[in-house]
Amino acid sequence: MMFLRSCSLALRCSCFRNPHVSIRAFSSSRTARKDAAENALDLDAWKSVMRSQALQEETKSPSRSAIDDNRELVEMWHQAGKFVPKNITDEQLEALAQLTTRSAKKKYLKFLAIKESHKITKKEKQEKKKSEREPEGEREREELKNTFLLKFWSSSADRVQSWRAAQAMRFGQPLVYDMSYEQHMSRRELENTIAQLMESEGWNRRAADPFHLHFCGLQPDGAYQRELLKRYGSHTWERLLITATERTHVEMFPQQDLVYLTADSKNVLHTFDHSKVYIVGAMVDRSIHSGVSLANAKRLKLATARLPLDEYLDWECGAKNLTLDQMMRILMTVKDTGSWKKALEFVPKRKHAGFQQESNRFMGTTKSRFVRDDSSESRFARNDSSESRFTRNDSSESRFPARAQNHLKNKTDGHKKQAQRAQCREDRH
Repeated sequence: MMFLRSCSLALRCSCFRNPHVSIRAFSSSRTARKDAAENALDLDAWKSVMRSQALQEETKSPSRSAIDDNRELVEMWHQAGKFVPKNITDEQLEALAQLTTRSAKKKYLKFLAIKESHKITKKEKQEKKKSEREPEGEREREELKNTFLLKFWSSSADRVQSWRAAQAMRFGQPLVYDMSYEQHMSRRELENTIAQLMESEGWNRRAADPFHLHFCGLQPDGAYQRELLKRYGSHTWERLLITATERTHVEMFPQQDLVYLTADSKNVLHTFDHSKVYIVGAMVDRSIHSGVSLANAKRLKLATARLPLDEYLDWECGAKNLTLDQMMRILMTVKDTGSWKKALEFVPKRKHAGFQQESNRFMGTTKSRFVRDDSSESRFARNDSSESRFTRNDSSESRFPARAQNHLKNKTDGHKKQAQRAQCREDRH
């Protein structure tokens, strides 16, 4: 304690003897603090500048880095022997970057690889056909060099088709495609939809009496618009003889003239009405969301109808949803001929077993299967009539495939077993 007191007294004495020392120390510490404060302020400003630059770089570079990373991923998978496309565009890489899971990326790359292989094989076939036709074409040119017949050029055919499409825009019957289903489709389904729309437009342009096509509800910067401009090109799209508008079909036509064609409707379109405006939903739905177009039509309080597929065809498998180009060809044929039998020939043969017989559609033999009768004799009579109905024509084997014959045979056997069981019950009583 005495030592500490002596040290404190010595320090006080030294401070009184040398007063400048403490002042200098205080002044030096003050300047140091001032310099440190200035440096701290400069450091904060530098941090804010660096943060702003980093944010700008993040806003500019992530798309490029994501595209580069996905390009390296595709190249790595290609070298590893996986089924991926050899050439991929920046738009496809952007779509790939939007996918979050690895399985989704694999499926998308597989789809692109299949698409690329189809293009390659198609190009090879075209080149092969072209090489085979070249000598024949040269001989034809030599033979037709001195002839009185005029050659019909493809440009002349284009002029004729364009003139018909222009007349249809003025006097033709409208056919509306409802372009309001972007949110119900994936990117692949949207691409298939645009391909089918282009096919439908081509079939309509080549028709003798084409429809006046309306693309209603087409948003200017929507997914439909971007894909159409990508496929057609801006120059061709502007010259296309169709009506593309943002307005809906309800705004463009009277409500009583509109008929929405959907497979989910209960009303059957028995006759084609030339005064009506038929609406087709521009949608490819692989996941089969049933009732989407029907709900849209009911929301707008529109009349609905479906094609008479069950009334004319023995439908076997698959949903009754047809592609847009098939719908176009069916409507064009029934408009020109008025025959559903000719029009429904464009339905794929893999989905049905052929056309129904006239007797099945208009006679009461099919209805008798659903009539309840307690007497066993009437049941036997019905079964005999149904058996004779299936066996009365020897040429039915040539018209019906094996699957349809087995189906009819199983039905006949089932009726026989039901009759035998009923007879056994009566005998017991």
